[in-house]
Amino acid sequence: MKKINLIGSTGSIGIQTLDVVRSHPDKFSILGLSFGVNIKVGMAQIEEFQPEIISVGSLEVCEKVKQQITYPARILYGDHGLIEVATYGESEVLVNAVMGRIGLEPTLKAIEAGKDIAIANKETLVTAGHIVTAMIEKHGVQLIPIDSEHSALYQCLHGNIDKEVSKLILTASGGSFRNLTRSELEGVTVNDALKHPNWQMGAKITIDSATMMNKGLEVIEAKWLFNMSYDKIDVILHKESIIHSMVEYIDGSVLAHLGTPDMRVPIQFALSLPERLDLKGGERLNLWEVGALHFEKMDKERFRCLEIAYQAGKQGGSAPTVLNAANEIAVSLFLQGKISFLDIEYFVEKALDGHTPSNDPSLEEIISLDDEIRNKVLSYIS
Repeated sequence: MKKINLIGSTGSIGIQTLDVVRSHPDKFSILGLSFGVNIKVGMAQIEEFQPEIISVGSLEVCEKVKQQITYPARILYGDHGLIEVATYGESEVLVNAVMGRIGLEPTLKAIEAGKDIAIANKETLVTAGHIVTAMIEKHGVQLIPIDSEHSALYQCLHGNIDKEVSKLILTASGGSFRNLTRSELEGVTVNDALKHPNWQMGAKITIDSATMMNKGLEVIEAKWLFNMSYDKIDVILHKESIIHSMVEYIDGSVLAHLGTPDMRVPIQFALSLPERLDLKGGERLNLWEVGALHFEKMDKERFRCLEIAYQAGKQGGSAPTVLNAANEIAVSLFLQGKISFLDIEYFVEKALDGHTPSNDPSLEEIISLDDEIRNKVLSYIS
């Protein structure tokens, strides 16, 4: 029985993680669980899985949970609570399914506590990849990707020698506006942006998919996960989301990972390693039903955020922290209807242009810079 601490339980990845646990009660159990403010979904999860420790986003939600819970459990809130859940007890793995930079500190503390990390939180590696990977090596734990693209790369690289890798190839669906020109992006609405053609995801990641920032963050994440230089990481447009990623080797061979667009597959793979388990209720891939797969070269002028992310990644140091913080605030402003869709990339680029990167920022510097950039981007609309 593998014991799991899960942070971000009411988001898309968290819900699907619990679906995997529910499907294999003889293999997995939830020891610690955290969510933000969605008390209706969170309380249903608490009662079903009965974790020993729970953390929520605020004191108000904490008091409501204490009033409604029907069994004894330790209930906390805020950043401290999140870290307590991440590091709790005899759990073997932390599933980091929160959105944003908030996932960084719980991850680092969990590594120190000897937990393996199953990570769906791109921002942790984007903002502090050099710190996370150094700590993973120091403490001898595993860093296992949950993103479908990185899970695909992980599997295609398995058993092969790093020096024989020619290229990592991430596939991108293109998001909600993949068929629109840049001029047609003027005036698109939040509702339009949230209609992803292939995946059911949370609001923030769906917007990131539409801008292609999501793929830019994945490029930076891949650099840290697989110790690969940026000139060996490519992105191609693949609208069907059947091939999740590919690895090209120096002899010209290309290994591809194929499957239906179902996030439970990479989640379950990350949790069940070194085994593979039956995916209960999952659709099988029948290529004769798909009929054809389509690929296009990525247009970085059309998808400007992807090029901005590559530039920030290559600059390194503190630049990816600025990229991520500016993007998080810009996406939030767009979702609130305060800026336009194309303003997202403009605000991110403006924040980066005004920043001089430091080469090897400490955790304290990253946290301070993150707050500084968020406030700076907010000032753009004041």
